[in-house]
Amino acid sequence: MIGASRRATAPPTAPTVHLDHTESTAGRTPPDSTERRTAVADTDETGERANKRSGPGGGLLMGRPFGVPVYVSPSWFLVAALITWVFGDQLDRVLPDLGPARYLVSLFFAVAFYASVLVHELAHTVAALRFKLPVRRIQLQFFGGVSEIEKESETPGREFILAFVGPLLSLVLAGAFYLGMEVVDPATVPGVLLAGLMISNLLVAAFNLLPGLPLDGGRMLRAVIWGITGNPMSGTVAAAWVGRGLAVAVLLGLPMITHTGILGTRTDDIGGMNTVMDALLAAILAAIIWTGAGNSLRMARLRQHLPELRARTLTRRAVPVENATPLSEALRRANADGARAIVVVDGHGDPLAIVRETSIASVPEHRRPWVAVSTLAQELTDGMKVSAELAGEELLDHLRATPATEYLVVEPSGEIYGVLSTLDVEKAFVKAMARPRS
Repeated sequence: MIGASRRATAPPTAPTVHLDHTESTAGRTPPDSTERRTAVADTDETGERANKRSGPGGGLLMGRPFGVPVYVSPSWFLVAALITWVFGDQLDRVLPDLGPARYLVSLFFAVAFYASVLVHELAHTVAALRFKLPVRRIQLQFFGGVSEIEKESETPGREFILAFVGPLLSLVLAGAFYLGMEVVDPATVPGVLLAGLMISNLLVAAFNLLPGLPLDGGRMLRAVIWGITGNPMSGTVAAAWVGRGLAVAVLLGLPMITHTGILGTRTDDIGGMNTVMDALLAAILAAIIWTGAGNSLRMARLRQHLPELRARTLTRRAVPVENATPLSEALRRANADGARAIVVVDGHGDPLAIVRETSIASVPEHRRPWVAVSTLAQELTDGMKVSAELAGEELLDHLRATPATEYLVVEPSGEIYGVLSTLDVEKAFVKAMARPRS
């Protein structure tokens, strides 16, 4: 099948920011992460009981090479079964004496092929770690593998290298399998396996090098245009539209190529079922590429708007009160000062807790003179203190690292600046995304 790499777009949905961490974020990809995907002819946490623990997005944890968890999605087993069936039928023509054992050989080929895909993904991972870019995980799934790299490359040169190392390793593997073929009889099981793995890795490399997002070649094209124009968004737009063109070409071209026998298939072997399977495969691959290209555009737009999210401008003014202050009195002081938040402080004025907005709303007005603010406050932790200077990705990273509904915003000197609500951050983000940017 194919090879591809893409930016933080899995699962393929429109990018959202939901910073009210009352629900788990384990299954969501951070908006600033990078995914590199490698599929079956290549498409581009917690180490407990590796073969039994489920991963964040589903799957089995198989190991942690270079400290990065590798998961196998349940969908992989479906593809492995399909490869076993198809390759087994081909083996019956080449090595008819194998009999039913051909399916055992074919299963070995499926596992070896996905091991090659893993090597491709590890190449991206090692390069990312070399550039100090954190890698969240690698996942082997239905149409290949995904490396989730959580930061954007700082320069177009690094972006190019990060994309190129995957196809390069696939080419190296193809060369190694070719050398192996030179020392074995091609009409034997080792010879057929080596030939199949060589051809598969060549296809993985070739497909990944196509110049359209979300493929590795698209990342390389993006890097080149970024380097020429100095604008990463220009590179993303160009490479994404090329990717959409590739999707159309795959949808229309793949069935045509296979039907005409250009790939070596005998025309008398091409039947109705094969035609349907080719069309279905083409539609799936085209949908993956088209969706990945669109998601790349949306994620680029997201990163373009991130600098607009600044803690200082989003912070609500807060009034400091002591523990025993009645809620009604705290609200009176807040209204008098034009404040929209309440911070509980000690006798020295040092912050202790934040009175939660939802807790205030839950207290009936006639009860407020009898309720102390301390009973409605959330005790501050170190992670709930946010510097007023934080903005963009740094701000979102901080909020994700310490889930809460409100944060105390402080000046570099430690002085209280106000309270930041995650709801305000979300609203600001949605507003920024809806506004065109020149």
